[in-house]
Amino acid sequence: MNKEIVENWFRELQDNICQTIENTDQKGKFEEDLWTREAGGGGRTRIIRNGKIIEKGGVNFSAVSGPTPPKILKALNLDTADFFATGVSIVMHPQSPRVPIIHMNVRYFEMSNGTKWFGGGIDLTPHYVDKIDAKYFHNQIKTICDQHHTSYYPEFKKWADDYFYIQHRKETRGIGGIFFDRLTETTEFSLADRWEFVKSVGSLFAPLYSHFMSKNKGLPYGENEKAWQYLRRGRYVEFNLVLDKGTKFGLDTDGRTESILMSLPPQANWEYNYEVQPQSEEEKTLALLKKGIDWI
Repeated sequence: MNKEIVENWFRELQDNICQTIENTDQKGKFEEDLWTREAGGGGRTRIIRNGKIIEKGGVNFSAVSGPTPPKILKALNLDTADFFATGVSIVMHPQSPRVPIIHMNVRYFEMSNGTKWFGGGIDLTPHYVDKIDAKYFHNQIKTICDQHHTSYYPEFKKWADDYFYIQHRKETRGIGGIFFDRLTETTEFSLADRWEFVKSVGSLFAPLYSHFMSKNKGLPYGENEKAWQYLRRGRYVEFNLVLDKGTKFGLDTDGRTESILMSLPPQANWEYNYEVQPQSEEEKTLALLKKGIDWI
C-alpha cells in the first residue's frame, strides 16, 4: 500500500466534503487552520460555525509520523517502531434538533515493522429518532458494504452497536452505523480490497449527510426540543471524553488538542436526575437507543 496515495486521497476527500457542506448549508464557510506536529507531520483542521444549518462542525485531515509512543506500543503489544497515520475525521452539530449529529472517520495506519491496517466508520446520532431516517441511513450503508462483501454490514454494524455504547447510561449514542478497525490483509481480503472499501465509505458521507440537512432543516421545533438537544449533546460529550478510543489515541500521540476536541458541540447541558415525560417524543427516542435493532 502506497501511503502517499492514501494521504492524497484523504486530502481530496476533505476538500470534497467541505464543498458539499458549504453548498448545502448556503451560509456557513469553513475556516482552515494549518498545523504541524513537532515529532512529525501535521494536518488541516477545518471548522464551520454559525451556518444556516450547521451550528458547529469540523472536517479534519491529518498525516502524522514519528516514533510510536510507548502507550500505543503497549496497547498493541508491539516492539519499538516508527509509525505513520493519516485520515479524515468529521463531526457535524446542527442548529436544529430535527437534524441529526453525524460522525465519520476513515484512517490508515502503518508501522516500520510492516504492520498496516485501515479503520473507520460512520454513525448517526439523532436528537429525535425518526424510523424512516434510520432505515434510509442504514440502507445506504448496507448498499455500500454489500458492494465489497456481504459480511461487512452485519459484522461492522454490530461492532458499531458495541462501540458507540455508553455503558454508564445503558444506552447507545445514537442509531449506530458501521465501525471497523485494524482491517489488515488476510487470505480473503487484500489490503487493496480494504482500501477500496474505505474509499467507498468516505465517498458516502457528503451525499448522505446533505440529504438529512436538506430534508430536515425546515421541520418545526420549540424550546422543549432545544432543551432536549442540549441534553443529548451532553451524552455525546460523555462518550467522546470518557470512552472514545480515537480521542485517547490522539492525546496519547501528542496530537493537536484543538483538532482532537473539535468533535465537541458548542453548547451542551446536564440536568440532575432528568426524567422524560411518559409517551413523549423524548421517551420514544430513549426506547430506541438500544443495541441490536434491525433498521433495515
